[in-house]
Amino acid sequence: MAVGILGIGYGFLTAPKDIQDVEKLLAAESHGGHGEAKHEASSSSEAKHDAPSANHEVSTDTKGDNTAATMPAADDTTVVAKEAHSEVAHAETNVKKEGHVVSEEAEHLEHLNHVLHQLQNKPWAAFYVACIFFMLVSLGVLAFYAIQQVAQAGWSPVLFRIMQGITAYLPVGSVIFFIFLLLCGFHLNHLFIWLDPEVVATDKLIANKAGYLNFPFWIIRAAIFLIGWNLYRYYSRKNCLAQDDANDNLNYKKNFKLSAVFLVFFIVTESIMSWDWIMSIDPHWFSTLFGWYVFSSFFVSAITTIALVTLYLKSKGVLEHVNTSHIHDLAKFMFGFSVFWTYLWFSQYMLIWYANIPEEVTYFITRIELYNLPFFGAVVMNFVFPLLILINTDFKRITWVIVMAGVVILAGHYIDFFNMIMPGTVGDRWFIGISEIASVLFFLGLFIYVVFTALTKVPLLPKRNPFIEESKHFHY
Repeated sequence: MAVGILGIGYGFLTAPKDIQDVEKLLAAESHGGHGEAKHEASSSSEAKHDAPSANHEVSTDTKGDNTAATMPAADDTTVVAKEAHSEVAHAETNVKKEGHVVSEEAEHLEHLNHVLHQLQNKPWAAFYVACIFFMLVSLGVLAFYAIQQVAQAGWSPVLFRIMQGITAYLPVGSVIFFIFLLLCGFHLNHLFIWLDPEVVATDKLIANKAGYLNFPFWIIRAAIFLIGWNLYRYYSRKNCLAQDDANDNLNYKKNFKLSAVFLVFFIVTESIMSWDWIMSIDPHWFSTLFGWYVFSSFFVSAITTIALVTLYLKSKGVLEHVNTSHIHDLAKFMFGFSVFWTYLWFSQYMLIWYANIPEEVTYFITRIELYNLPFFGAVVMNFVFPLLILINTDFKRITWVIVMAGVVILAGHYIDFFNMIMPGTVGDRWFIGISEIASVLFFLGLFIYVVFTALTKVPLLPKRNPFIEESKHFHY
């Protein structure tokens, strides 16, 4: 955490403060291969753009020469008319050139401002990716816990306290995240361009969404979502602990009903949350699959986290009733939801590619052209690797295999969130540097500290759960 804080501070301190800093940076880049390559590409593009005009002039002149060779000479009136027309055309060309110079200067200034916003966004975006990722991991564990309660699953009660320990991070993560959203609303960064009144005034598409995408309504929705999730987390844990000392199953029944209500609330708020906090970063683009896609990403990360924490505690000898069958089931969920994530990834990509609607394909063109390595690398890490490793039944019971697969899955889904957030905030100015690594270190350290502190507060076995004996002797 300490190293992470230092790195985050360094990222904010080294971000450019004004256009002059950006000009110095671009000048430094131009002395290296990166800037020269960009200049050559730009020059090549301009040359290609000018080529048709040159060809047109050549063909016109050639046609004129051929005509002059085959036709009688024009009279003086015709020659004067041609000369006058040529002078007018030349004058118009000069006006256009002068106009082009003026627009070029304006475009250059606009480009500098754009790059300034991107570079200033970088530490904010790096912090945001790590912040939302770890918070949603704890939320995914909470949803998985609620599903086990409603399903009255017999295999999982020995893991309930582990799930509750992981969800202890949710209140902490929610507070940090909500403060971050407030800072966005106070215009301390440019992550959400629709929060800028000037952008809304000049962009008709964003202006049409202003009834939904406005700061007061946005922050109220965020407060409702975070409070609702944390209330369920608090009362479900309270009922579970009370059940240990009860003489009946009343607290268990309360949790059953509460979990059923929460799951309805969760499935609605999760979709809206994904629109508000991630998809609105690219306000011109939308996908009807996006809510499910985000869910699949953090849900498989949540199950993977449960597996890793369980294996660690098991190695310390404190989970005597957790056996290889429990681990096998967690690994099956890791495998199954990795495939589910890939199905949604491909469905979203294929449908947009096939429709080929400009305002939709731009989303993927940006990621394929500017984020080629992380974009396709996420598919390898989140699908190919888990598929090859976890498809074997025996491997699902081997600790080191699950740990290796789990680390790759968590890193892959962090990259997935990186791909969802970074293109709309920093554009082509991305790289995984100090800000990104430091943000992950800070939130990972905070996550580990909160989770394992919570695990030491209560017994790791729920004693009076109606299915606890079935869970203790779960084998197949």
